[in-house]
Amino acid sequence: MLDQISVVIICKNAATTLQKTLESTQKFDEVVIYDNGSEDESLVIAKRFSNVSLHQGSFKGFGPTKNLACGLARHDWIFSLDADEAVTPELTDFLRHWKPGSDQTVGYVLRMNFFMGKYVGRGGWGNDWLLRIFNRTTHQFNDAPVHEKVPTTKQSIKEELPCPIEHNAVQNIGQFLIKVDRYTEIRSKENRKTFHPFLIVLRSLFAFFKSYILRAGFAEGWRGLIIAWNDSNGVFYKYMKRYVDLAIEYEVNK
Repeated sequence: MLDQISVVIICKNAATTLQKTLESTQKFDEVVIYDNGSEDESLVIAKRFSNVSLHQGSFKGFGPTKNLACGLARHDWIFSLDADEAVTPELTDFLRHWKPGSDQTVGYVLRMNFFMGKYVGRGGWGNDWLLRIFNRTTHQFNDAPVHEKVPTTKQSIKEELPCPIEHNAVQNIGQFLIKVDRYTEIRSKENRKTFHPFLIVLRSLFAFFKSYILRAGFAEGWRGLIIAWNDSNGVFYKYMKRYVDLAIEYEVNK
């Protein structure tokens, strides 16, 4: 089955993780990389692998960009992978002999999330099952600019694959700040819904409480604390950026 699957990756400035990602996918027939403006060594790394089909273009939001990248693949079966993820040898071996029941089959994969070299299974980072394998003739990503997903239908045949992928989610704490700024900037433009600053603070505090207490992030030590604080920051800036934009717009038009 490996000769019928195209691994599809969109990336930008992923040089710190891309080498491991591509090493883990060398047994697949094709790996499509859609690069949207890398300024580091990502393109150099990609060109080292003979099964990589490299494309460059603009970023149109995560959902639309991933659909564009899927459309560049030779095969209809798509394995969507991020540039900081790696396919385990066990999953590769499983997919070599995998026989999906029909084109409606979708494969869910357990993602094991690592924070600076250590697996984190709590604080919202555990039980992370994601739909990553599908046939593009029956399924595709939605148009969400961030937190995109592949919607299923009544005809979809859902299968949980028995082997995981590894996600090198965070290599240094500063990446949290970059991701929060990038994702909240995209989401703040997605729609205009926001709240009074007092409610934004309450929502942010609840996000911390949910991650650190309800989801047992405290059991992960300092890693769990940082993850919970990052979740809180994400909520705060997502809504606060919208609030500020609307406030400035009101001041200008007043």
